[in-house]
Amino acid sequence: MIPNDFIQTLLSRIDIVDVVDRSVPLKKAGANYVACCPFHSEKTPSFTVSQSKQFYHCFGCGAHGTAIGFLMEYGGKAFPDAVEELARDAGLEVPRVELRPGEAERRDQAQELSSLLLAAAKFYRAQLKDAPQAIEYLKGRGLTGAVAAQFGIGYAPDAWQPLAAAVDNYDAPELETAGLVIAGDSGKRYDRFRDRIMFPIHDSRGQVIGFGGRVLGEGEPKYLNSPETPLFSKGRELYGLFIARNAIREAGKVVVVEGYMDVVALAQHGVDYTVATLGTATTPIHVQKLFRITDTVVFCFDGDNAGRKAAWRALENTLPALADGKNAVFLFLPDGEDPDDYVRKRGKAAFEGLIDRATPLSEFLLAELSARHLPATSEGRAALVAAARPYLGQLNAPILAALLRRRLADLTGLPETELRTLLRQSETGGSRPRQGRGPDDPQPTQRSVTRGRNTRRAPSLIRELIQGLLLQPDLARAVTLPRPEDGTADGAALAALADFCSRSEHPLTTAGVVQHFVGSSHESVLMEALVMAEDQAITAEQAAEHLKAGVSRYWQQAQRAGRPVAGAAEAETAAQTTPEEAERLRQLEMVRRSPTGAAPATRGNGS
Repeated sequence: MIPNDFIQTLLSRIDIVDVVDRSVPLKKAGANYVACCPFHSEKTPSFTVSQSKQFYHCFGCGAHGTAIGFLMEYGGKAFPDAVEELARDAGLEVPRVELRPGEAERRDQAQELSSLLLAAAKFYRAQLKDAPQAIEYLKGRGLTGAVAAQFGIGYAPDAWQPLAAAVDNYDAPELETAGLVIAGDSGKRYDRFRDRIMFPIHDSRGQVIGFGGRVLGEGEPKYLNSPETPLFSKGRELYGLFIARNAIREAGKVVVVEGYMDVVALAQHGVDYTVATLGTATTPIHVQKLFRITDTVVFCFDGDNAGRKAAWRALENTLPALADGKNAVFLFLPDGEDPDDYVRKRGKAAFEGLIDRATPLSEFLLAELSARHLPATSEGRAALVAAARPYLGQLNAPILAALLRRRLADLTGLPETELRTLLRQSETGGSRPRQGRGPDDPQPTQRSVTRGRNTRRAPSLIRELIQGLLLQPDLARAVTLPRPEDGTADGAALAALADFCSRSEHPLTTAGVVQHFVGSSHESVLMEALVMAEDQAITAEQAAEHLKAGVSRYWQQAQRAGRPVAGAAEAETAAQTTPEEAERLRQLEMVRRSPTGAAPATRGNGS
């Protein structure tokens, strides 16, 4: 395992401008460098590289990261390979530390499961060649051999233990852990997938982490997915995303469907920017993943009642991830048709025409709520406002939220200023929508619901503290920071950031801190705060002042609000940096900037 402190040192020694410029020629533009984004097609540069903060960000597609992230995203390198390349450039040797026993076992298990799943994928692909009934089925669905090979489609033979021919030990417990084998009540083991078209599921690195099996003919269940395993979680993964990443960036949008065959059939007809959920509703993590690589997400559902309920669940889980400039639209197919049927009958142009006419999220939201609470009477208009309030409260897109308020004001006849006041009441006691409720279900109850990402807007002060700490992470060891427990995404991110920075025993950099949180639930919040700081041209010196002043304001506001503020007095005092702490920060900065990373020599008594 590569130690975290080495990652911090490495990112302080290299210059991201040099790393990016080798692959994407950059031009100086003020304090930063710009280029046309290498991750999506554009004519006007929106890709910015900050030399002072050592990170890149595209204002068009949202791509972002450190020098390590750039080598992984653009160069397709694995994390260790990216670190090794940068270390060679910096003249450093990558250290390795032994994993703790539990960590070593988990790593070894993950490697073993990955090897078994890869062996199974190769076995299923080989079996397809000798399964004429499976080949005829795929041909009947309009698929060519080239597309089947592109997606690694295979066939699981109609037998109890065919995988025994593909593995060394069919009795190994790892086969069951990987979801490939089931142990019956009598202890007899047999293959989970039998007589099915097999669709391998890949993670972001292209490794096989699970399978979806489609029955031949009319059997049940129609689709059988791998169970939850140490490598595979349905709520986090999307079928086809690894294969479609480049096409999604080129198209500037992604289509989300519900079936593996829909993804493959659309790709067969040239709509290759498509992914599918894995037998579950769209989750907030799915949406966040997609918005990281594109600005527009097209949810494609059947036009029946079940399809509209699924669309409503997707809407609920998309609202918190929306930002101004990001779009979600809903495409409802004619009754009785799925994407596979539609594109085979009518072709690519007709399907893309449906995409162009898809319903924007804002229109779908207000149309469904208005259908449930007809604004023909005062009571209906009041119910409409009450129903809309928790949804609008989830939006982290201020411009879109303002436009939706204006639309709602027009529908209800309320003055916009009065409506804004009524909507604000959700911050002090309004209800939130119950997850999973369809458009025909009853009015939401008053109980609170815990979601994957909290939807209540956090105070801007917390975002200011996050900005200050990102730009001056070493201040965490000189200023006592609050750890908000308000249940918001911003509060949780600040608490995690403060914990990491205050516990680090080595000098920190902005890029090093950002790299630490890559892939975590806090990444999007931290990057939004960092990009905002870049927009506002906040310097490191200003960030330090803002952070210390913000800590004092936080405790003062907490006391005025009557919230528990144990240790507030001490924290407020700590916000005023003492001469000793100032000297400590100065020495930390010297260590960070020194070519060797060693602490500067100090005069003393020889102790």
